[in-house]
Amino acid sequence: MKHPRTALLIGLLFALLASSWAPSTASAASTGVSRKKAPRQAIDRGPAETRAERDKRLARECKGRPNAGACEGYGS
Repeated sequence: MKHPRTALLIGLLFALLASSWAPSTASAASTGVSRKKAPRQAIDRGPAETRAERDKRLARECKGRPNAGACEGYGS
């Protein structure tokens, strides 16, 4: 053969492809082991205001302003 490294490279490539396509033999469903779900952790929203706080602030800040932009629906 003229290029032995090329043949070796092609052989390694086929070996890697064959091993990645092989069906996995150890899965949780096939062994009968059940996994418990981890408890959800509370998401820290930081210093952001709540929806109720935002509604109160916009109602307070938008009194007498045109009903446009951020004040839409809050200006009276």
